Amino acid sequence: MPLPLLWMGSAVIGAVVLADEREKRQQLERDRLLGKAPKYPVAKRAMVAAPSQWQKGLKQVAPIPGSIVCCYVFGVIEHTGIWLGDDCLVELHGSGLVRAVSVKRFLAGRTGSQIYLACNHQHQPLIADSVLPRAEQAIYQYREYDLFDNNCHRFVWYCISGSEGVSKGFNELNQKLAEHFNQAIYWDEMIISKLNE
Repeated sequence: MPLPLLWMGSAVIGAVVLADEREKRQQLERDRLLGKAPKYPVAKRAMVAAPSQWQKGLKQVAPIPGSIVCCYVFGVIEHTGIWLGDDCLVELHGSGLVRAVSVKRFLAGRTGSQIYLACNHQHQPLIADSVLPRAEQAIYQYREYDLFDNNCHRFVWYCISGSEGVSKGFNELNQKLAEHFNQAIYWDEMIISKLNE
């Protein structure tokens, strides 16, 4: 009998935490609409609004060529790439091949059906100079893929900065993005419905 009570208690606690996180996200989105959201990283927290399948934002954003995109892989880790335009983006695949893929292919075999864009506090995609030429020139090249040291985040950072510095994880990439753009990072849902028609 105690085991079902533990499960019920865990479910209630989980629901309360989820509701609290949802309320925080909604308040942040209201602050963004009112122009009160942080423009710069707060207390060394580069990512103010993480991509979330559970706490949806109030606004979806259209991608611009050069936008930084991400999606979830099995709900656990994030996969990043660079938006090229016309339902096409560039990614470093786990095989080591840098390839141009469609939205459908980018999401194939991964969790969810949503792509997120790295934006500023005003829902504007963050785009670096020379990101498109670097991303386009890398297509069909092979990189020695390593999940921790030479992954999609490192490839995206290379496209943005031209530097081959190690970017081991999504949080480290966000820190580098915040420093590069001198902006707090907000991951907004990308408008994809029109692209898939």
